[in-house]
Amino acid sequence: MSIFSKKKVLITGHTGFKGSWLSIWLKELGAEVYGLSDTIVSTPSNYEVCGIRHQISERFLDIRNSSLVEDYVTSLEPDFVFHLAAQALVRESYVNPLHTITTNSIGTANVLNSLKSLKKKVIAVMITSDKAYDNFEWVWGYKETDKIGGKDPYSASKGMAELVIRSYCESFFPKEGNIRVGITRAGNVIGGGDWAKDRIVPDSMIAWSRGESVEIRNLSSTRPWQHVLEPLSGYITLAADLYMSNTHHGEAYNFGPISASNHTVGDLLNEMGKFWEKVQWKDNFSSSEAFHEAGLLKLNCDKALHDLNWRPTLTFNEVVEMTVQWYRNFYSNKSDSIYLFTKQQISDYTNLAKARGLDWTENV
Repeated sequence: MSIFSKKKVLITGHTGFKGSWLSIWLKELGAEVYGLSDTIVSTPSNYEVCGIRHQISERFLDIRNSSLVEDYVTSLEPDFVFHLAAQALVRESYVNPLHTITTNSIGTANVLNSLKSLKKKVIAVMITSDKAYDNFEWVWGYKETDKIGGKDPYSASKGMAELVIRSYCESFFPKEGNIRVGITRAGNVIGGGDWAKDRIVPDSMIAWSRGESVEIRNLSSTRPWQHVLEPLSGYITLAADLYMSNTHHGEAYNFGPISASNHTVGDLLNEMGKFWEKVQWKDNFSSSEAFHEAGLLKLNCDKALHDLNWRPTLTFNEVVEMTVQWYRNFYSNKSDSIYLFTKQQISDYTNLAKARGLDWTENV
């Protein structure tokens, strides 16, 4: 049986892209899933089309409100916490930097602070971002010991969150205590059900479903593209490891694809075109773009392999095919079957990982 079976699992940001997929996966593992969010991030959304509100218990509140967060968490007394609630868009961080900074840093502090008074064993997996690294656009991957920082408000807010997590681990959550914390860094996640603004895949899927051309900012930008299930498998694996031992309490882990999955935006579009008919795009890159956006960002995931026996499952082609298949199913059927299709993709992914002999599957 999964260690999550019949356990109370709190997911902050459960209405978001990754949070909604994680809610479904943990529900399939037998967990009692509880969600905490302030709003539904987009229309449509994976949360809505999969009917997640009917599958879990949930509460809507502003994660920046310390008293509301503490009241909810202490009354719930969860066994596991996955903290994903965040303002997750770089462009939006320039429009409203204060909202981004307070949500991502103060929100993180509020979640951690709410755990201080709990006397039971709690595993908290705190999700930040690969953009927490001070990015010099190195051709080699960033390690967990590299400098944290950021040139834009979003990256800075994630760096702040990392400092908050570290301070709580050092000040309030000793290794021998009942609260065990893990930190995860991932980014450039794609997959079905993402309709956030200014993202290549949802922009493309929306445009192509209407027979229109999609406008792209920079075809030459390189990203470590990964399917949403890849980092989620890392989060679940880390939670399982922390549940069984305190060895890696307070440690940070990168969860990213193999180096061969670092492709340009143009590569991604060409690959998506293999699974969708009559695709069109237009490069609208402007050197006068008002905000900074990294051209290259890679992660080194050796620590996750060494400590957790985790490594990614999917090739770049498989990542793109799974993603486009989900949207094809949605736009062709527009029915309740999308929830079943989503569960099937989770099952197919897990079975593929097992077939390829990946050790992380033993604990989930």
